[in-house]
Amino acid sequence: MRILWRVLLAAGLPVALIAAWWFGSAGSTDFYWPSLSTIIDAFGRTWTWEMFQEQVLPSLWRLLAGYLLAVLLGVALGALIGLSRTVRDLLEPVLEFLRAFPPPVLVPAAILLAGIGDRTKILVIVFGCVWPVLLNTIEGVRARDEVLSDTCRTYRITGLLRLRHLVLRAASPQIVTGARQALPLAIILMVISEMMAANEGLGFTVLQFQRGFQIPEMWSGVLLLGLIGIVLSLLFRLAERSLLGWYHGQRAGQREF
Repeated sequence: MRILWRVLLAAGLPVALIAAWWFGSAGSTDFYWPSLSTIIDAFGRTWTWEMFQEQVLPSLWRLLAGYLLAVLLGVALGALIGLSRTVRDLLEPVLEFLRAFPPPVLVPAAILLAGIGDRTKILVIVFGCVWPVLLNTIEGVRARDEVLSDTCRTYRITGLLRLRHLVLRAASPQIVTGARQALPLAIILMVISEMMAANEGLGFTVLQFQRGFQIPEMWSGVLLLGLIGIVLSLLFRLAERSLLGWYHGQRAGQREF
C-alpha cells in the first residue's frame, strides 16, 4: 500500500496537468497553440526511428559526453582545491571570474575556436555544468570528518587510498547533489548550442520546425525534450541509490534512533 500511495503521489500531478492540457486545448483553432491531440499525432509522424537516429542520438551523445566530462573535471578539481588551502586561495579569484560568464555567451567564441562540430557543443556543456559539481565537491571535501582524517593519519593511510576511502566517500553526497543540479543544465545547454551552432541535432531540428512554421512538429520536439529529461532524471535516481546506498541507510538508521 505504501508503494502504491507513493506511485499515486508521483503520478497524480503529471496526470492532472496532462488532462488539463488535453481538455483545455481540445478543438483549438489557434495556429500557434494547437491541441494536445494534434501535437501527439505530429509526434508519431515526426519522430520515427530514422529521425531518432539522425537527430536525437547525436544530441544524446553530445549531452552525455559533455555532462560526464564536467562531472569528472569538477570532482578532480574540487578534490584538489578542497584539500589544499593554498590552491584554494590561489584559484578562487580566477574561478569566481570564470563562473560569472553565462555559458551561451561562449558559443560564438567556441565556434571561432572549434567550428560547429561536436567539440563546440561539448565544450559549452562542460563549461556550464562543471560549476555545480566543482563547488559542491569543494564544500564536501572541506566538511569531511576530522576524526576520520586523524584516524587515517594515525594509521598512515595516504595517497590514493585516502582519497578514495575518506575524501571522495565523505564528499560523495554533495558531489551527487552537484551532479543532479548539473543534469538539467546539460540539457538546456545542449539545446542552446545546437540552435546556435549546428546543422543537425534536436535543438537544430526544433528551431527549423519553428522557422518553417511547422508548429505541431515544433511542439512535438519540445515534448520529446521533456520526455528525455524525465528518463534521464529517473536513471540518475537509480544511479544515486546505487552509489549512496550506504548514506541513505545511515540517515534512515539515525532517524530511527
